[in-house]
Amino acid sequence: MTVDTASDNTTTKDQPSMLHDAPPRKPLIRRLLDGPELMIFGSLIIIIAIFTVMAPAAFLSGINLRNMAIEASMMMILAVGMTYVIIASGIDLSVGAVLVFSSVASLIAMRATGSDAPWVPVLGLVVSLASGALWGLVNGLLIARARLTPLIVTLASMGIALGLARLMTGGVDLTGVPRSIVTSIGIGRLGGIPVIVLIACVFTAIAGIALHMTRFGLYTYAVGSNEQGARRAGIKVDRHIVSIYVISGVCAGLAGYLTLARFSSTTISGHAMDNLKAITAVVLGGASLFGGVGSMYGTAAGVFIPVVLASGLIIVGLPSFWQEVAVGIVLLAAVLLDQYRRRSRSS
Repeated sequence: MTVDTASDNTTTKDQPSMLHDAPPRKPLIRRLLDGPELMIFGSLIIIIAIFTVMAPAAFLSGINLRNMAIEASMMMILAVGMTYVIIASGIDLSVGAVLVFSSVASLIAMRATGSDAPWVPVLGLVVSLASGALWGLVNGLLIARARLTPLIVTLASMGIALGLARLMTGGVDLTGVPRSIVTSIGIGRLGGIPVIVLIACVFTAIAGIALHMTRFGLYTYAVGSNEQGARRAGIKVDRHIVSIYVISGVCAGLAGYLTLARFSSTTISGHAMDNLKAITAVVLGGASLFGGVGSMYGTAAGVFIPVVLASGLIIVGLPSFWQEVAVGIVLLAAVLLDQYRRRSRSS
């Protein structure tokens, strides 16, 4: 039997160019108008319109709009990293615990200096980001190199990080955040806009550009869509997966630092549900839990839905736990829609 080796060699040689030879992706505006993001943006607009009609003075007040923006901004930082992870067909349950650990490590480092020098807040930021990156690196190596399941790895990291944070603090929240951080970031404003909101917007914009307009983002979609195909195309999949979990850890570290600025202390017991909130925001934004599908602008809309629901329900006098019911229904609908789309594509 004769084997056509020339044909095989040609195929192998051409494999690394598979991604570059693919049809050009649609512009962002086109994808926004014909993708699942259209539904989520429409849902968000409808929710805002309902609460505006029911209680226009309270819902559209400057204080309420500012509070909603700050709340959404804090969650958006975590959701940015989660967007990368989910598009790459992963999951990260440790982000809330890593946020707590990073904030604790940052505050301990700043307090240890015993100084109010201008470099102390910079030290705190570096320690917080480095702590988050270290946890992300551990998660990524265990998942990519040890071939462990992301769910198990990040669940274990969640328990370890939170436990270490409690050991470091004795189980109580630490205070003593430098006043300069609180005044410049926590309660600071620039042109009337909270600094935390501006940081979140810039950070999300940069992450969105990297996801949608760079080779790194293209590889992220490729890994999530077909990991084996990505390997054959020449992508260093293991290294890419590690990088994605490091990004998620860095996002958690940044969120931890912003939490210190906002609350002037660590908030050890206040982030138990942050991982699920971030996952919910990403899925509501049109991402698929099976990987390969999602967008940063969809995530931004997904972040605002729970925030707007919580604020609106309180303003109209309904118990806030109805927000959990409403978000759960919308999340279930989003997952069912994703399943329907997958079946439609495969049939």
